[in-house]
Amino acid sequence: MDKQQNSKENIDNLKMSIQVRLNGLSFCILDSNKNEVLWYKKLDFEKELTPVKILEQIELLYKEEKQLDLAFSEVVLLFSNELYSIVPSEFFVEEEASHYLKFNTKILQTDLVANDVFSNEDLVNVYIPYTNITNYFFDKYGEFEFKHSATALIEHLNQITRDNGAVAYLNGFKGYYDLVVMKDGKLLLGNTFKYETPEDFIYYLLFTAEQLQLDPLEFPLYLLGEITKDSPEYEITYTYIKNVEFLDPKLKLIPEKFTNPQFQREAFILLKSLGCE
Repeated sequence: MDKQQNSKENIDNLKMSIQVRLNGLSFCILDSNKNEVLWYKKLDFEKELTPVKILEQIELLYKEEKQLDLAFSEVVLLFSNELYSIVPSEFFVEEEASHYLKFNTKILQTDLVANDVFSNEDLVNVYIPYTNITNYFFDKYGEFEFKHSATALIEHLNQITRDNGAVAYLNGFKGYYDLVVMKDGKLLLGNTFKYETPEDFIYYLLFTAEQLQLDPLEFPLYLLGEITKDSPEYEITYTYIKNVEFLDPKLKLIPEKFTNPQFQREAFILLKSLGCE
């Protein structure tokens, strides 16, 4: 978890969370005094963009959307990609952080390697943020927090997990999903998979279950993100995984349209990162 600081007059009750994906953006503005969602915007790109092109899309939104001209007491920026590695704290050496990523991504000399320490302090998420985007928001808002979305997802899921034994969560979006597996309150796996077809989708899920020795007929799988009962991903998942449910976050929000479970699943980490309960 990293913070950047500057001086700017803020409105105490207004908070904003932003999710940056290579193939899209999401924004959520919350009045924290009322738990009122004032504005939510989700933008999907036709294809994955470079960080430079993503910033161009962000700049365009700031020209078009008046809500983004507000001052905020808190801004949380979440990076969503597969460029991360979760490391036990006892083995983490900050000076060698890039070594934890070299097996799953190409690291340039100019890349900044950041890390999030999990709230229970026994895990560290090592990842590459997009510095052009963090610099942009620093210039806009001054102090803000950025972290990898996998950190936020795992921490918030850990808070709500009540199942004994193994339980899996799948946070699905266009072209990728985050898969989190916990057992007795401990993280077994946190990973992100890109896919193009429903067959790709289920392959990674079943392969992970096999590696972790999870019985597809037994372990509970909770879905969140964009997946619905009409999604081909849901249909193929239900064919192979028998204990599938949609997570119901039950966050107390106004106006009423934002109490919809499908919206709350889609915006789960944006809302939870702003303290919604």
